[in-house]
Amino acid sequence: MATLPCMQLMGLCTQMGASGAQKQAEWPRGEQPGRGGETLAATLHRQLEAEIASGRLEPGSRLDEQEIARRFGVSRTPVREAFRLLAADDLVELRGRIGATVRAIGVHTLIEMFQVMGELEGLCARLAARRATPAQCARLQALHARLEAATGDGADAFYDINTEFHEVIYEAACNAFLAEQTRRLRNRVAAYRRRVTRMPSRIEDTLREHAAVMAAIIGRDPEAAHKAMRAHLTLLGENLLDFIAAFE
Repeated sequence: MATLPCMQLMGLCTQMGASGAQKQAEWPRGEQPGRGGETLAATLHRQLEAEIASGRLEPGSRLDEQEIARRFGVSRTPVREAFRLLAADDLVELRGRIGATVRAIGVHTLIEMFQVMGELEGLCARLAARRATPAQCARLQALHARLEAATGDGADAFYDINTEFHEVIYEAACNAFLAEQTRRLRNRVAAYRRRVTRMPSRIEDTLREHAAVMAAIIGRDPEAAHKAMRAHLTLLGENLLDFIAAFE
């Protein structure tokens, strides 16, 4: 097989580099792809999704297209596309001239969503009890210890570690489709789950419920794991009444 002389190779590399630089220059300012080849709209979608989940962008609040474009240093085109992606995830409503608003969820719908969330996460826990590796079990124990240590750090700090705890269970279930659907619903109710975390005694209850879930997973008891996780997520009885009172 013939090889190119060194000088020809250097010339070819120079041409390729120039071509790449020209291609990069063709992107409008503020609309270059993000890291790892992610489109700018996808990057904005991910960042805005995180702000909605954290409650920084509250349910019912209007998303100002111009303000967001200015804040992230981009044009309005990727912002509009990010809004469409958020709408496809049911996180945002697009209302014609009014623009985009963070989707607010009614109390009764929320209760139904929490019930479905309980079943989805219950299935994750059931599968994790059958499939979790020793390393994943150790991570659950470590995260539970972090949660116990974070009880005085505020509800938001506690909630963030709590999310990591649940993520390990999704991973341990070894079912990518289930994990994707569970995360999608979790993101839709995330702002409200934070509200529940701020209720009196909710942190103490969470620690007790997590301990039961963790014991069932480590003990390889799928039925107990499913039951404990479902009880943890489904708002029934006094917890349900407390939630409605806090929500209103």
